Amino acid sequence: MSEIARDVSASLGARVREAVSEALGYWEPRRIAYNAVLVLVVVTYFATNWPYSRSVVSFNGVLVVFVLAVLANICYCTVYVGDVFVQVSGFRESWLKWRWVLLVIGTVFAATIARWFAIGFFTPPHAG
Repeated sequence: MSEIARDVSASLGARVREAVSEALGYWEPRRIAYNAVLVLVVVTYFATNWPYSRSVVSFNGVLVVFVLAVLANICYCTVYVGDVFVQVSGFRESWLKWRWVLLVIGTVFAATIARWFAIGFFTPPHAG
């Protein structure tokens, strides 16, 4: 490997390492708020549909909610791919100012999906 290629590789490695550290520092504290919003959505539908919602809680239902919570957090992790990619690009400065928009859009999207599941789990069937 030539000296120039080695310098470019080292420079890119340092930029990626810095971007990953920056992304972790930004996104991980906000994961708590993301999860809090999802919990709030589910608890709201559970409480709103009481006492019916209590009658549908089961061990398997709790396991399903647990799996959905894990999947929601896996989806949250996908933000790192885009964040690091943009930080390593020439748009880093703009991105650092505007990435909160991605947090809001992603949280609203996840809350919408959580709402649909909560409605399906906790809303009594309509007599027809």
